[in-house]
Amino acid sequence: MTRGIRNNNPGNIDYRPANNWKGQLPYDKSIEPRFCRFSAPEYGIRAIIALLRNYQGKYALKTIRGLISRWAPSNENNTNAYVSGVSKALGVDPDASVSLVYKDTAISLAKAIIYHENGCQPYSDAVFEKAYALL
Repeated sequence: MTRGIRNNNPGNIDYRPANNWKGQLPYDKSIEPRFCRFSAPEYGIRAIIALLRNYQGKYALKTIRGLISRWAPSNENNTNAYVSGVSKALGVDPDASVSLVYKDTAISLAKAIIYHENGCQPYSDAVFEKAYALL
């Protein structure tokens, strides 16, 4: 089982003391020194969508390339491969504008990120619906 799935944080969101995500478990360096842990996958998926929406609102990142470049910076990731994989999964050009106010787009993007981060996307559509309802 991958770290992201084990932590109910399938987007591998870094722990930041300033972020108090809904459903986030208390930080424990002995369990997980870098990433957030959530009580259920719905909360981790909710955090993915909320963070991506924040990128769109705060930083005006409207394309897959812009969003993924911030999500997975090139100093730690093969960002170009990540952008390519996510764009292909969504069936859109990497530089096309996408809007995460639309549920289907937000969920599709979250699924593609989860797949890229973990090598699989194990969650049912019902889990994504529940995560979206928590926003």
